[in-house]
Amino acid sequence: MFDPVHLRSFLAVAEHLSFTLAAERLGIAQPTVSQHVAKLEKAAGRGLLIRDTHGVRLTDNGDAMAGFARTILAAHDEALRYFSGSAMRGRLRFGTADDLAITGLPRILREFRRAYPQLNLELTVSQSDDLHRRLKAGQLDLVFIKWVAGAQEGTVVRHDVFSWVGVEQTVLERGQPVPLVVYPAPSLSRTLAIEALEASGRTWKVTCSTKQIAGVLAAVRAGLGVGVMPTTLVPEDLSIITRRFDLPPVGDVDFTLIRNPLANSAAVDALTDAIMGRTLSRT
Repeated sequence: MFDPVHLRSFLAVAEHLSFTLAAERLGIAQPTVSQHVAKLEKAAGRGLLIRDTHGVRLTDNGDAMAGFARTILAAHDEALRYFSGSAMRGRLRFGTADDLAITGLPRILREFRRAYPQLNLELTVSQSDDLHRRLKAGQLDLVFIKWVAGAQEGTVVRHDVFSWVGVEQTVLERGQPVPLVVYPAPSLSRTLAIEALEASGRTWKVTCSTKQIAGVLAAVRAGLGVGVMPTTLVPEDLSIITRRFDLPPVGDVDFTLIRNPLANSAAVDALTDAIMGRTLSRT
């Protein structure tokens, strides 16, 4: 049998082609890594690595062992999760605002499903207000939404500021209504944008109303109007035009996780930790 500890050390060396880097990654001494590899080679009865003045490289048998090691360790880790009680079962009904799907959230969810394969993750993508309503009605277990900054409900993952966005060629005629690309009401960004314009004495008109971030981005890119987005979610091909046209500040927003207190607390905690522990940069 191949010891998983020895396999992990060998795989670290195989991936870095360095005993020193492998030891740093594993947090153990370099001689210990060398001992693990030597014991694995003895168990396999084959040489797995070639060490010379030029560095470290895999033998043909080493290439084969690397493939087997990944498979063995994956099965080993899954078995540990299962029998340690981390193999949660049942379902987790998770809702997210659609524009948060252009962050690193899909990657986080993919890794979460791999970590908890027995847990049925049901995903709902909608507008924040709709998701909040469904959560309160008991139809969802956890939601990740854009919420009023400082609302003191749920767990804030990231604080952000709304910005006016448009294409580089955007032109707003002085004295003319500001053309808006917005979500249908009720919508936090729509409400704050209109309130900000009216408070500053600016007129406005809706030139496009769409339920999805893809529609908002398509309309803004087509020059149909200007939109309001959290600053960190603005794509590289769009410009923040707030100062250029002296548009009023829209306000702050929190990306917030809110849970259903009656939901499976272990599952909700696990997904909350996964989202809180990862970077949500725009993809």
